[in-house]
Amino acid sequence: MQGIERSILTELVFLYGEAEAGEVAEKIDLLIRKYRKRIPGCNYRPTHQDVVLIIYADQVVRPGEAPLVTLRKFLKEEMQGLINSVHLLPFYPSSSDDGFSVIDYKEVAPGLGNWDDIATLAQDYRLMFDAVCNHVSQYHFWFRAMLAGDKKYATYFYEVDPETDLHRVVRPRTTPLLHPFTDVYGNKHHIWTTFSRDQVDLNYRSSELLLEILETLLFYVWRGAKLLRLDAVAFLWKEAGTESIHLPQTHALIRLMRKVLHEVSSDVLLVTETNVPHEENISYFGGLEPEADMVYNFALPPLLAYAVQSGDVQILTQWAQKRMKARKGACFFNFTASHDGCGLRPVRGLLPPEAIDALTETVEKRGGYVSYRTLPDGNREAYELNMSYIDIISDPSDPISLRLKKMLLTQAVMLALPGIPGIYFHSLVGSTSDFDAVMKTGKLRAINREKCNVDRLCKMLHETGSLRAEIFSGMKKLLRIRQEEPLFDPYGESAYFSLEDAVFGIRRFDEESGTSLLALHNFSNRTIICNISNFLSFGGYDLIAERRVENGMITLDAYAIAWIKYEEDDT
Repeated sequence: MQGIERSILTELVFLYGEAEAGEVAEKIDLLIRKYRKRIPGCNYRPTHQDVVLIIYADQVVRPGEAPLVTLRKFLKEEMQGLINSVHLLPFYPSSSDDGFSVIDYKEVAPGLGNWDDIATLAQDYRLMFDAVCNHVSQYHFWFRAMLAGDKKYATYFYEVDPETDLHRVVRPRTTPLLHPFTDVYGNKHHIWTTFSRDQVDLNYRSSELLLEILETLLFYVWRGAKLLRLDAVAFLWKEAGTESIHLPQTHALIRLMRKVLHEVSSDVLLVTETNVPHEENISYFGGLEPEADMVYNFALPPLLAYAVQSGDVQILTQWAQKRMKARKGACFFNFTASHDGCGLRPVRGLLPPEAIDALTETVEKRGGYVSYRTLPDGNREAYELNMSYIDIISDPSDPISLRLKKMLLTQAVMLALPGIPGIYFHSLVGSTSDFDAVMKTGKLRAINREKCNVDRLCKMLHETGSLRAEIFSGMKKLLRIRQEEPLFDPYGESAYFSLEDAVFGIRRFDEESGTSLLALHNFSNRTIICNISNFLSFGGYDLIAERRVENGMITLDAYAIAWIKYEEDDT
C-alpha cells in the first residue's frame, strides 16, 4: 500500500493489531473500489454562502402528503436563496428518541417518503445525514440476531459482567450504564447502553462491525450526503477501568472514517457531535493528522445566553480570543439551538458555577426544564437546558420587539463568526417552547421538537407584527447579507474584542483585498456610543442599517447590531 492507503493500514494496526489489519484493509479496499464506481468525484470548498438548516424530515407536514415532499415545497417557497444546505435529522426507521434509535440504517422511515425524495432534495441542497454510529435500537436486526443466538453478531455489542468496576465511565445521563437483555435460550446479557435501554452501544473491537459502519457511511454519500454528522462520537470505544470517552481508539476511528471517505469523495465533510467541555470538543479537529472537517461549537449557545442575561461580554470575548481556534482547513459548525437542549457541559470551566446556576434558575423560573447527568461520585449535575432558545434568552412576558432584538443579537454573532452556521428550524421561524409536547410524551427534549402544519405556519410567517413573522423577516435579512459578503468566509481571518464590557466585536478581514468588516453586538439594555476609530478613521458602511458610519463613532441602541464594512486603507 502507498500514500493514503498506507495510513489506513496504520490506523487498522493500532486498532486491531498486525495479524488482523491486513485482512481488514483488503476488505476496505474492496469497499472503496465499489463506491468509487457509484459516486462522481468533485472538489468543493465551503464558502460564505454555506448555511445549513437543521430540520426533521417531518418538521413541516401537510395531511395526505409525504413529509419529505412537503419539506421540499416549503424550502422552495419560503427559503429560496437563504440556505444551500439541509441537515436532515435521522429519517431512518427508529424505535425512540425521534430517530436516534435506528432500526435500519439504509431505509427511509415509512410515512416520511423514500430515497427518491431524498435524491430530489439533493439536487437543490447539500445534504447532511446523521451517522448514528455509537448505538442502534434494541430492535435493529444485528441485536435481534445476537439475542437469537447468531454468533456473527455476538461481537457487535459490548457485553459486560455487572460486577465490573465501571465507576470511572463518564455518564451523559442518569440512566444505568448496563441493561439486562434475555436471549431466546433464557440467558441474560448485560449490554453497555450509554444513553438508554433502547440504544445499545456498538462494539468497535469487532472489525466486522467497523466494516458494516464504513459501508453505511459510503452508502450515505452515494445517496446524496455531502456532510456526515457523527452522532455521540466521543463514546465510540469503550474500555473498563477508563472514562470511556475520547479514547485514542475513538480518535483513530474518526481518522480512519475520514481517510476512507476521502478516498472515494474528497468533498465529503465529517462533522463531529461531541457535547463536552470545550477543550475536549476541539480535540476532534485532530493533532498531527486531521480528524473532523467541522466540530460543533457547543460552547457558543450557553455563552451567548449568559451574555444576554448578564449584559457582560467579557467571558465571551476571552473565550473567542483564546479558544475559538480550528486547525487549518477545518472550521466550527456554529449554532445556537438544535433538536436537543442547550448543553451546559461545554461551558464547565468557562463560566463560573454561579453563572451556570443563574441560567438554570432562569429557565426553571420561565417554566422550562433542566436535564441532569450522574457524576462518578454518584452526585448529579445539570447537563442541559430544555427550552426553546428564544425562551432561554428572553422572558416570554417581554414585548415582541425586545424578544426580537435579543434573538437577532445572538443569531448575528453566530452568523458573523468564522465557520459554517447551522440554524435550527424552530429558531428560524420563531417557535417558542412546546410545553404540551412534554406533557404528552414525558420527554423534556420534546419542548423544542414541535411538528408544524405547513399551511398554518406559512400564514403565521407572513402575519406582520407577530413574533414568528418578525423573527423570520429579521433572519432572512441577516442571511442575505451574509451570503452576499465574501468576508464571512468560513475559513477567513478574524479577531475579537469588547467595548464598554457590553459590546462584543468581531473583525473579519481579508489582507489580500484590503477589506475588513466590524461586527458589533450590544448585549446590554442601554444605548452605547462606540469609539471604533482604531479600526476605521474615515468611515465605513453598515450593511444592516444600510448607512454610512463616519468619524470612527457609532451609536448602538440596546441589543442592537452593526456589520460595518470598510477599506483597510482608511485606517
